[in-house]
Amino acid sequence: MPEPLSALTSEVIDLQLNHRSVRKYLDTPISDAQLERIISAAQRASTSSNLQVVSVIAIRDQERKNRISAAIGGRSYVEEAPVFLAWIADFSRNAEIIRAREQEPETLGLIENTLMGAVDVGIMAQNALLAAESLGLGGVFVGSLRNNPEAVSAELGLPRNAFPVVGMSIGVPDPNEGTGLKPRLPLDGVLHRETYDPQRWESATAQHEEDYREYFETQGVPGRSWARTVTGRLAKTEGLHGRHTMRASLRSQGFDSE
Repeated sequence: MPEPLSALTSEVIDLQLNHRSVRKYLDTPISDAQLERIISAAQRASTSSNLQVVSVIAIRDQERKNRISAAIGGRSYVEEAPVFLAWIADFSRNAEIIRAREQEPETLGLIENTLMGAVDVGIMAQNALLAAESLGLGGVFVGSLRNNPEAVSAELGLPRNAFPVVGMSIGVPDPNEGTGLKPRLPLDGVLHRETYDPQRWESATAQHEEDYREYFETQGVPGRSWARTVTGRLAKTEGLHGRHTMRASLRSQGFDSE
């Protein structure tokens, strides 16, 4: 008889299964020791070809957080977080290494390296959030950093070949925030075996629609629909909140993505 899924656990898995986005924080500072431990743990994440193309900028200054928030559309959880992290796909360091060896970095404008930078940022940033949660902290990814990457790049003083991929607010969670564990798609809708099953989405999304509605009812927001959320975000360019110009934004920082 197969072992039940719930019996296969560990402290790490329990932490992952209990993840929730935290947008409200206590007025408790994050120490330099905590920050450095989190980023050190993040650095142990897998990195493509050991190129280490990620940098992170830790922002504590209130005025800078306010300016970044205003540039990306106003985000209270950016302004109020003790520390805001900007995760950077950073090939500028590698470019200088190559030039120091009297060569020119000819491949940085290729789409493979754009993808590599984004993938490595995602891997390292998730490692950081898990480390933060293990220390009793909480956080939220801030994709709206890409709503205005030119302004963010200027604010952070990014050189060419460095691009702000995502932000992350971290702090001590405010227990009065009251958010629960937002449901995810049923595992059968995500886990395919051997080959992709193009029909699997139907039953999975039908179940998730019900779970999603019930969750938001517990949060005092009745009538929410995951299908409507997906449609609003992906059906029209308006749902991208300005990010439909991303190719131009990438090129302005040296990511031609060709």
